[in-house]
Amino acid sequence: MRENGHSPIRAHMEFWTIGNKAAVLGYVVAAAFLADSAAAVGPWHMLAYLLYAAVNVTIPIFKKANPKRLFAALSAALVLLAAFRLEPLLLLLLPANVYELVSSYTPRRPVALLLMLAPAGFVSVGLIPPYLLCGLLGYLLQACGAAFSDKLARLEDERERMREDLQRLARSLSENNEYIRQSEYTIKLEERGRLSQRIHDEVGHAMAGALIQMEASRRLLQTDRDKASELLGNAIAISKEGLERIRLTLKDVKPRPEELGVNRLRLFVDELSAKETVTATLSCDGDIDVITPIQWSIIQRNATEAVTNALKYAKASAIHIEVRVLNKFIKAVVSDNGVGAEKVVKGLGIVGMEERAAAAGGTVIVDGTNGFSVTTLLPYESR
Repeated sequence: MRENGHSPIRAHMEFWTIGNKAAVLGYVVAAAFLADSAAAVGPWHMLAYLLYAAVNVTIPIFKKANPKRLFAALSAALVLLAAFRLEPLLLLLLPANVYELVSSYTPRRPVALLLMLAPAGFVSVGLIPPYLLCGLLGYLLQACGAAFSDKLARLEDERERMREDLQRLARSLSENNEYIRQSEYTIKLEERGRLSQRIHDEVGHAMAGALIQMEASRRLLQTDRDKASELLGNAIAISKEGLERIRLTLKDVKPRPEELGVNRLRLFVDELSAKETVTATLSCDGDIDVITPIQWSIIQRNATEAVTNALKYAKASAIHIEVRVLNKFIKAVVSDNGVGAEKVVKGLGIVGMEERAAAAGGTVIVDGTNGFSVTTLLPYESR
């Protein structure tokens, strides 16, 4: 929040004004000392120069507009007094003070220009050209400075808006992450509740019925062995049915191996794109249901090793993971667009990938001619 127009941009504008006044004052002092009447430059002249410099250096110190206007008016009055009593050249300092004073009341620059040039009609004929020149040059300098300051103000406002947008997006992202965590937790609770209710309804009732049948058969065991045997058979049948329901329930809940394998790779690729400075993609082709959990483990570990090597050495901006099921082989390729290598030196990472693939009857092919790629081939039997 800017206070009373006092901001870095306002201060920058005031430095432009001080520079303009200092340049004109330097010219007036030099001209006075180099003129034929240089001997007439005495202590009063020096006092006037110093007073003018002190008053104008004081103006930027104040933050409020009224003290600034007061000292600007005082500076103009000092210029007029010193010009008519000591040195007429001091009138060249008047346009800068007039512009500063007028611009504090109105932003209309043409009005300031007219008031700056108006005193030219009251100066001597020989002083009119330099006065007009100082007025015009001072006006152009102030106008350029004001335009530059306006541009800085717009850029500052744009930066502030972008900062607020960034903060809003950060808050939104934080809220979304919290919502995702809460959703995941809620889904887990709902799944636990659904599984508990299903076991209670399907398995619990069956087990309770089996216990009732077995308790009845125990009581009839001495008096009616045939009836007890019948009830015991019913209990066994109910127990078998309950165990079958447990097996089916667990089978429905447990994800298939291929779903775990693909989802792990997808999660790995998503985390890679989010945390690293590369674009990671994944594609699958063919009947991935034939891939066993052991083969998925080999593919996952080899892909992790290959990606780690690519991040360390390849200087790549894109990494692609492909899993394709062919007629007799499962082909898993990790490729990047990095620098590659004309001669591949097998380190511990590549040797470890080869050993994992060989344990399942497969092999690993490494190619560094076009980027870098690691291909894992694993055999499988068609169903």
